[in-house]
Amino acid sequence: MKRRQTFGLKKVQSLAASIIEKGQEAPILLRPDGKRFVLVEGLHRLEACRALGETTVPVYMVQARRH
Repeated sequence: MKRRQTFGLKKVQSLAASIIEKGQEAPILLRPDGKRFVLVEGLHRLEACRALGETTVPVYMVQARRH
C-alpha cells in the first residue's frame, strides 16, 4: 500500500462539510507507541475535525506494525 505524500486541503474542506452534514462516518485509527499514540489512518479526517474546532474525536485503537 502506498502512503499518501501530499496533504489535500480541498479534501479536508470536503470532509469537514460532510462531517457537519452526516457526522464522522469512519473513525480515525491510532496505535499505541510507548507513552504516545501514532496515527495509522485518518489524517484528512483528523484535520477536518480540527478545522471544525473539535477537541475530541472518535478513534479506534489498533495493533498495527511499524513501517
